[in-house]
Amino acid sequence: MTISRDAVLDWLKAFAATINENAAYLTQLDSDIGDGDHGANMNRGMQAALTALPGVADKDIGSIFKTVGMKLVSTVGGASGPLYGTMFMQMGNATAGKMELTLDDWVAALQAGYDGVVMRGKAQSGDKTMVDALLPGLEALKAARANGAAIGDALNAAAQATQRGMTETIPLVARKGRASYLGERSANHQDPGATSSYYLMQTAAETWNNAR
Repeated sequence: MTISRDAVLDWLKAFAATINENAAYLTQLDSDIGDGDHGANMNRGMQAALTALPGVADKDIGSIFKTVGMKLVSTVGGASGPLYGTMFMQMGNATAGKMELTLDDWVAALQAGYDGVVMRGKAQSGDKTMVDALLPGLEALKAARANGAAIGDALNAAAQATQRGMTETIPLVARKGRASYLGERSANHQDPGATSSYYLMQTAAETWNNAR
């Protein structure tokens, strides 16, 4: 199985819809430990990205990802715009010219996106950020590939690992971003960026498994 360009477009639409449906929840999570704008910002950015998709629907997957990334950077304030924007733009670089993705291609894209987030945000595992959700997902994807898993099973494993990473941010004390100003009081709250990262991986698994 490969992931077609149409399936990539369907995923981006599903991610945008999930962000829209959960915008208030993401904002509530962010209100507990941050600026209280993560849901609204991500929703604005992904809705802007949706408006740009028809113009690149006939382009390669790399161009689609780069377009989403540029829209996020240009329309989203706070930390989430630069971080998610960088992630998608780096994914675009990794998939330049491709009209479909193999599991190897998706691993490479996600690795590039993750590296972009780390480079831009300077966060490490355990800092209570989106890195804490993305890294387990990436590692699970690589492990599934190494074990010869089918792409659908690998996607599910990545989504499940991302969900675990998300919930494991709850006891952490934040060391990056606005939440770090709270010190010990940032513990016992789920990180909003890790939560939106779970939506990213979960919608990919769901959309692409349904496309088979």
